[in-house]
Amino acid sequence: MNAPIIDPLQGDFPEVIEEYLEHGIMKCIAFNRRGTLLAAGCSDGSCIIWDFETRGIAQELRDKDCVSGITSVSWSKYGHRILVSAADKSLTLWDVVKGEKITRTSLQKTPLQARLHPGSSTPSICLACPLSSAPMIVDLNTGSTILVPVSSSPDTGNGSAPPSRNKFSDGSAPYTPVAACFNKHGDLIYVGNSKGEILIIDHKNVKVHGVVPITGGAVIKNIVFSRNGQYLLTNSNDRTIRIYENLLPLKGGLKALDESSNIPYDVEGVERLKAVGGKCLALFREFQDAITKIHWKAPCFSGDGEWVVGGSASKGEHKIYIWDRAGHLVKILEGPREALVDLAWHPVHPIVVSVSHTGLVYIWAKDYTENWSAFAPDFKELEENEEYVEREDEFDLMPETEKVKESEVDEDDEVDIVTVDVDSAFSDSDMSQEEICFLPAIPCPEVPEQQDKCVESSSKLVNGHHPGSPLSDEAGQNGQAMEHAASPIDGMYNSDAEDDGGTRLKRRRKPSEKVLGSSLRR
Repeated sequence: MNAPIIDPLQGDFPEVIEEYLEHGIMKCIAFNRRGTLLAAGCSDGSCIIWDFETRGIAQELRDKDCVSGITSVSWSKYGHRILVSAADKSLTLWDVVKGEKITRTSLQKTPLQARLHPGSSTPSICLACPLSSAPMIVDLNTGSTILVPVSSSPDTGNGSAPPSRNKFSDGSAPYTPVAACFNKHGDLIYVGNSKGEILIIDHKNVKVHGVVPITGGAVIKNIVFSRNGQYLLTNSNDRTIRIYENLLPLKGGLKALDESSNIPYDVEGVERLKAVGGKCLALFREFQDAITKIHWKAPCFSGDGEWVVGGSASKGEHKIYIWDRAGHLVKILEGPREALVDLAWHPVHPIVVSVSHTGLVYIWAKDYTENWSAFAPDFKELEENEEYVEREDEFDLMPETEKVKESEVDEDDEVDIVTVDVDSAFSDSDMSQEEICFLPAIPCPEVPEQQDKCVESSSKLVNGHHPGSPLSDEAGQNGQAMEHAASPIDGMYNSDAEDDGGTRLKRRRKPSEKVLGSSLRR
């Protein structure tokens, strides 16, 4: 992005739907570290990898043993591997370049979310959060699992199996799906439980070192770190998003945690854990809608950590709220009347990608306005034509009075063309030579039958049939009707539809503001 020529008054956050992606019914998304590839898990068990620069499909990962919907996707640090969790209780690790399955593991519970260890370029360890069960550390090579503590009480805080019927030892209500995540380098695990506590756990020994209680004790549904590791976000059942500042160093957090635990010996048990937790996290800000009191869906940080975004969990609306880190609501993005399922902020650019319950992926981007004064400060914009009257001496040559200023550049200085400047957009600019940013394009030959189908479909469009209706061949090419054909903005893009057989990319361009406005009002 050309940051120097961007108008700072426009804000560095998305504003309108630029276009949307369509392939089956997509349920969850995740960007790679550089934001050049977008992985999307589908309801048929496949994982689609989009080239985000060209908006084309770069790879399709499909396991014949998995026909259930994908619940989460996770990239490895340098993009060589991707972990896919599915509703059939499976975890599948893929080689991205080869498109081959590395290993597959089955759990006892359905994993709602799984994240690869961020400290390795080729990780085989992941953190899985199953349905109505304690999070677990899974070795994908051996299939062995280690339960992570979900409470600060002695009976459940040592990594042992949870009590019977998923209840805590103190008789409290059964815990709902627990949220957990690694810190930036993966040496610590942060767990949010149904008691409204954030547990800080050693990844190696699986031991609780600190506890941070949340005001009100509401169930924590989501927990995620910013890319730079300086802030932690939690989403609770009390309809509040909270931001905590990480007081531990980014590297060697576990060592610093041990050193900071010099609490007096007369403080023991839970109070000691809370004292240590107070030295690890500090409440920074709280976000909520005081008027509507809505629940939040898939909250996260922007790539640089300056913005916080959260989707509305209300049915039938596609609203995305954006706050600055100071707590001010700066933008509400309103999409079509489709419930929001998942969203992600691009690691580099001010772009938000959201998934609707119909399976479409919407790309929200900035609506840039032309500002020629950014290139020429003396440029003046005119609202209407004006007659220009030139000065009498405006075009006279006066070489003696107009002296050329001498260049202040020292031509003898050496120009460094080797050193690479650190990109401030990345929290960790340790660019690896082996990092995968793009996948090789695989050309697809055009089949005459497909061309005939496109011509036939176009003729039906001229006769007045919508390409997503039951009368269209496009809806039946795969032997089933597309659930997302009833999207409110489907009809806006029918003239730009690109069909190459029904199993590849269907891309729609941005409609005019007039058409989009009238459709959303309906």
